[in-house]
Amino acid sequence: MTTETLSSSSSAETLVQARQKTISTVSKSTDELKKIGSQVRRDIVRMVHGCQSGHPGGSLGCTEFFVALYFHFLKHDAKKFTMDGVGEDLFFLSNGHISPVWYSVLAHAGYFPKKELATFRKLNSRLQGHPTTHEGLPGIRMASGSLGQGMSVACGSALAKKLNKDSRLVFSLHGDGEIQEGQIWEAAMFASAHKIDNLISTIDWNGQQIDGPTDKVMPLGDLNAKWTSFGWDVLQANGNNIEELISVIEEAKKHTGKGKPVMILMKTSMGFGVDFMAGTHKWHGIAPNDEQLQKALAQLPETLGDY
Repeated sequence: MTTETLSSSSSAETLVQARQKTISTVSKSTDELKKIGSQVRRDIVRMVHGCQSGHPGGSLGCTEFFVALYFHFLKHDAKKFTMDGVGEDLFFLSNGHISPVWYSVLAHAGYFPKKELATFRKLNSRLQGHPTTHEGLPGIRMASGSLGQGMSVACGSALAKKLNKDSRLVFSLHGDGEIQEGQIWEAAMFASAHKIDNLISTIDWNGQQIDGPTDKVMPLGDLNAKWTSFGWDVLQANGNNIEELISVIEEAKKHTGKGKPVMILMKTSMGFGVDFMAGTHKWHGIAPNDEQLQKALAQLPETLGDY
């Protein structure tokens, strides 16, 4: 069912309300989340090693965010996935190259079998290097290979929810290098101008991009002041501290419904969790060799079983 059909239907509100009542998420303890996070990091390095291609750095750095979102906050239904997401919270990954972390979390959340992670970036796989929709992989609602587009999609989806009287939220994630794209700032203006206050966006603020530190490639300046001047409510979080991250996302939810979109500036370390990958752009898009894989896995306890 399309958004247009919903908004024009007299039973749209009833359908949304019914759907909302059937969807919930079981909030896990921080200890449980940390165990999931360790397994997700194992999945990331194994997936990238398996095809000798991919982006481990940003994936490792954003692990806490994805784990907290899918296992503590999102109201979603992995077993009854729909593209329109009626009655569900929606998430859009704009910096699609960090697909390994998303695929791992989606698999552990029940969207598809964990064994499918072994097909990452291989021929005929649904797990493309950048998420796409034409393979029909559950959990993916937009293709995000080209950077800068995710916030525009998130804005449109959030507006559709308002039109359909759907009270669920829309979340999006962006890279700090990605916000050098002009379309991000067009979407930022649009969100503020249209009072899209059911949107919570997050920037992975790790200070790194493919060619080096962001301060050397294209300095970002005062991000807090920038987003505030664009009419957003701005919060900051340590994205590699699960307790602090949960607290800030909870605070962000309290800011919704008040006439402004919400931005979380999330400080992370690229490659976090694997000491020789942490804090450098060198692992932005490089796969570990056999020896490096074993060194990484030795630092990441197997908690939920390898695929």
